[in-house]
Amino acid sequence: MRQRIILHLDMDSFYASVEMHAHPEFRHKPVVIGADPKQGRGRGVVLTCSYEARSFGIRSAMPVSQAFVLCPHAVFLPPDFARYSKVSAGVMTIIRSSGYRFQQVSIDEAFLDISPLGSFPAAASVAEQIQATIAEKLGITCSVGIAQSRLVAKIASDFKKPAGMTVVEPEGTREFLAPLPVRKIPGIGRKAELALFEMGIRTIGDLASYDIRKLGTAFGKGAAALHDTACGIDGSEVEERPHMRSLSREITFETDTDDPGVISMTLDTLAEEVCTALVRENLSCRTLTVKVTISIRVLLFRRGPVTVPGRPSVSGPGNRSLRHGTCQEVVFSFQVLSIYSPATVSKYRYKNP
Repeated sequence: MRQRIILHLDMDSFYASVEMHAHPEFRHKPVVIGADPKQGRGRGVVLTCSYEARSFGIRSAMPVSQAFVLCPHAVFLPPDFARYSKVSAGVMTIIRSSGYRFQQVSIDEAFLDISPLGSFPAAASVAEQIQATIAEKLGITCSVGIAQSRLVAKIASDFKKPAGMTVVEPEGTREFLAPLPVRKIPGIGRKAELALFEMGIRTIGDLASYDIRKLGTAFGKGAAALHDTACGIDGSEVEERPHMRSLSREITFETDTDDPGVISMTLDTLAEEVCTALVRENLSCRTLTVKVTISIRVLLFRRGPVTVPGRPSVSGPGNRSLRHGTCQEVVFSFQVLSIYSPATVSKYRYKNP
């Protein structure tokens, strides 16, 4: 049986890199893409930033006002989704032209199934050619992970950023994954990470060696899949999706927020990105979904319980519970309906109230 060889390509700080290529004067400077900081009084969040900005502690999903405090001399730019979509199309054309089975999974990342090459050294050679072509034609860099599965390839592509390549051959999979923090597993968010920490699981190796029956008490039916993931087991195929069913963008705030302005501006930014993607893919949509993840805080007050519909009361004798929500995550998505004329996109565009 032919061994699987999967390549995951992830653009490096994509939005910021595109801006720096378009504006050479911004190169080697801290560049932040997101809301207007307004001298530290702005609302909204950082969408992404250059590696130079990250050296000051700036991160994606951070309040832009905090980013300004950390680096007031940074170049703050609003997102230009039309430009990013155009460059993304160029990147995907280069990757697709390799002739192998291809799957784009976001505006700045894609998979290739390069199993026909038959060896990992040959796969690395193809990856180097793709990296060089993207750098030459588009002026931006990408990082690559190569492994026997999509899962491990995706984790590996983040290992040597920027402009790096990490090859994980089958016999080295467990050794590669073991020391990494569990948060490196795609899909493991803050809540799952905390649950694993409480069980004494901090690394992927800890998770791989953990008793799966005990894991099941916390994660139920998902325990087996989680354990397989920690062992690098992933049989999912690289496949083009000819019939897209939904299109979404999301962002998880670095710190929870109850600021209506920040949440509203974040929604507006995500909506703009989704609408631009609809135009790029020549699609229309039917259903709009906005998902907001709320973190509940409990404050104890006077006598008598106050219940919230759908949630059990947590108040004790002589106290009253009052729940205040802070926003953790915002997701803006459309359910795709059909092909459309680009002129109709405006009626699906989200606007701030």
